Amino acid sequence: MAEGSRQTLSIVIPTYNEEENVPRVYERLSGILEGLAVDWELIFSVDPCTDRTEDRIKELNERDPRVKMLRFSRRFGQPMATLAGMEAAVGDAVVVIDCDLQDPPELIEEMVARWREGYDVVYAQRRTRAGETLPKRFVSWIGYKVIRRIAEVEIPPNTGDFRLMSRRVVDHVLALEESHGFLRGLVSLVGFPQTSVLYDRDARAAGSSKYSQISGSLLIGLNGVIGFSRYPLQLISVGGILLSFIAFVIAVVYIGLKLAGAPFPIGNPTIVFLLCAFSGIQLLSLGIMGEYVGRIYDEVRHRPKYILESRVGWADDDGA
Repeated sequence: MAEGSRQTLSIVIPTYNEEENVPRVYERLSGILEGLAVDWELIFSVDPCTDRTEDRIKELNERDPRVKMLRFSRRFGQPMATLAGMEAAVGDAVVVIDCDLQDPPELIEEMVARWREGYDVVYAQRRTRAGETLPKRFVSWIGYKVIRRIAEVEIPPNTGDFRLMSRRVVDHVLALEESHGFLRGLVSLVGFPQTSVLYDRDARAAGSSKYSQISGSLLIGLNGVIGFSRYPLQLISVGGILLSFIAFVIAVVYIGLKLAGAPFPIGNPTIVFLLCAFSGIQLLSLGIMGEYVGRIYDEVRHRPKYILESRVGWADDDGA
């Protein structure tokens, strides 16, 4: 950025069926951004919607050309929508925020202040989580504990995708070209100076969540483990060695008792139980290895992460 020129801030908003929240998020964001002495753009990254979300964004674009929209050819999901918005962003820094207003846009002012202090990543860290069920909170707590213990990178607990990233962080994240799009892990992998700002998460402003709280959290956690740790594979190896040793000891004891003419103390029910237990462990091990093989399969195919159907708000937009 040239000395004396205004900084540019890009706000990426992955969106799906949020017609009620689109005007709300624009009003709150525009009011905040006008007070930050930056040039800015809002990029709504939209999976094809079944409500009037896209019409609402187009209406905003007609009023304010800084509002832009990427529309995909089918539903690619929030992680890919986020990466697409980051690729299209031109800002010196990029903020990712959801459209449901659970993450307060007012926090962006503090994020920008920390960025100007020299931090490349400023992530929002939740103190409280309003609107989430107790099972969801429990699953999230367990997930972060597991990921923090076994992941090869430091993924801060109680964080989501709501964060500010400098231009160099955005460029390095996009250069990784990983297919899973687990943003909080990718940003941690890239590194550079990072800090947090604390906040209390609000309940949804309107509408309903587009994914199951429990299964969605489990899927996110699985992405964090499979994408950033080989610990499950190492655990399988250690477990295999341990079980083989136990089986060897049992076999030696059995042979010794047979040679001594003593009755073998383990009956058929115990043997059936052991066989079932070992079979379950084998199937679990195959499932874990299958997850890693599936991830490799996704990566080597090199399929596009998303396909754009149209975009609105860019100077060279052809309306396709």
